[in-house]
Amino acid sequence: MGDADCIKSAPDPLLDADTQLDFSRPGKPTDNALVESFNGRLRDECLNANWFLSLADARSKIETWRRQYNESRPHTALGWLTPQEFALAAAQQVAG
Repeated sequence: MGDADCIKSAPDPLLDADTQLDFSRPGKPTDNALVESFNGRLRDECLNANWFLSLADARSKIETWRRQYNESRPHTALGWLTPQEFALAAAQQVAG
Protein backbone atom coordinates (compact mmCIF):
# COMPACT_ATOMS: atom_id res chain seq x y z
CA MET A 1 0.00 0.00 0.00
CA GLY A 2 1.54 3.34 -1.05
CA ASP A 3 1.16 6.85 0.34
CA ALA A 4 -1.67 7.67 -2.08
CA ASP A 5 -3.63 4.65 -0.86
CA CYS A 6 -3.17 5.72 2.76
CA ILE A 7 -4.39 9.22 2.00
CA LYS A 8 -7.45 7.92 0.15
CA SER A 9 -8.38 5.58 2.99
CA ALA A 10 -7.86 8.09 5.81
CA PRO A 11 -11.07 9.30 7.45
CA ASP A 12 -12.01 12.84 6.47
CA PRO A 13 -13.37 14.83 9.43
CA LEU A 14 -15.04 17.33 7.08
CA LEU A 15 -17.03 14.61 5.37
CA ASP A 16 -17.85 13.07 8.74
CA ALA A 17 -19.25 16.46 9.85
CA ASP A 18 -21.60 16.52 6.83
CA THR A 19 -19.70 19.46 5.31
CA GLN A 20 -20.04 20.31 1.64
CA LEU A 21 -16.74 20.61 -0.22
CA ASP A 22 -16.34 23.36 -2.80
CA PHE A 23 -13.43 23.32 -5.23
CA SER A 24 -12.07 26.19 -7.31
CA ARG A 25 -11.83 25.79 -11.04
CA PRO A 26 -8.30 24.94 -12.21
CA GLY A 27 -6.33 28.11 -12.92
CA LYS A 28 -8.94 30.35 -11.25
CA PRO A 29 -7.55 31.40 -7.84
CA THR A 30 -10.10 34.23 -7.72
CA ASP A 31 -12.80 31.59 -7.15
CA ASN A 32 -11.52 31.35 -3.58
CA ALA A 33 -9.70 34.63 -3.02
CA LEU A 34 -9.93 34.63 0.79
CA VAL A 35 -8.31 31.21 1.12
CA GLU A 36 -5.71 32.05 -1.52
CA SER A 37 -4.84 35.23 0.41
CA PHE A 38 -4.55 33.38 3.71
CA ASN A 39 -2.46 30.59 2.18
CA GLY A 40 -0.13 33.18 0.64
CA ARG A 41 0.38 34.89 3.99
CA LEU A 42 0.97 31.57 5.76
CA ARG A 43 3.49 30.55 3.12
CA ASP A 44 5.33 33.92 3.00
CA GLU A 45 5.33 34.75 6.70
CA CYS A 46 5.73 31.30 8.25
CA LEU A 47 6.54 28.41 5.94
CA ASN A 48 9.15 30.22 3.81
CA ALA A 49 10.54 32.16 6.79
CA ASN A 50 11.43 29.17 8.96
CA TRP A 51 13.51 26.04 8.91
CA PHE A 52 11.59 23.13 10.40
CA LEU A 53 13.83 20.66 12.19
CA SER A 54 11.10 18.13 12.90
CA LEU A 55 7.34 17.70 12.66
CA ALA A 56 7.04 18.89 16.27
CA ASP A 57 9.11 21.98 15.45
CA ALA A 58 6.91 22.72 12.42
CA ARG A 59 3.74 22.34 14.50
CA SER A 60 5.13 24.65 17.18
CA LYS A 61 6.21 27.38 14.75
CA ILE A 62 2.97 27.22 12.76
CA GLU A 63 0.93 27.39 15.99
CA THR A 64 2.94 30.44 17.14
CA TRP A 65 2.25 32.13 13.79
CA ARG A 66 -1.46 31.18 13.92
CA ARG A 67 -1.88 32.62 17.41
CA GLN A 68 -0.14 35.85 16.41
CA TYR A 69 -2.28 36.07 13.24
CA ASN A 70 -5.55 35.55 15.15
CA GLU A 71 -4.85 37.15 18.53
CA SER A 72 -2.30 39.95 18.11
CA ARG A 73 -2.39 41.16 14.53
CA PRO A 74 -5.03 43.70 13.45
CA HIS A 75 -6.62 43.08 10.04
CA THR A 76 -7.69 45.92 7.78
CA ALA A 77 -10.70 43.93 6.53
CA LEU A 78 -11.92 43.67 10.14
CA GLY A 79 -11.69 47.40 10.86
CA TRP A 80 -8.22 47.05 12.38
CA LEU A 81 -9.41 44.47 14.92
CA THR A 82 -7.76 41.12 15.43
CA PRO A 83 -9.88 38.13 14.37
CA GLN A 84 -10.26 37.27 18.05
CA GLU A 85 -11.55 40.78 18.88
CA PHE A 86 -13.85 40.73 15.85
CA ALA A 87 -15.34 37.36 16.83
CA LEU A 88 -15.88 38.51 20.41
CA ALA A 89 -17.59 41.74 19.26
CA ALA A 90 -19.80 39.78 16.85
CA ALA A 91 -20.77 37.30 19.58
CA GLN A 92 -21.62 40.14 21.96
CA GLN A 93 -23.71 41.83 19.28
CA VAL A 94 -25.66 38.62 18.62
CA ALA A 95 -26.17 38.05 22.36
CA GLY A 96 -27.61 41.55 22.57
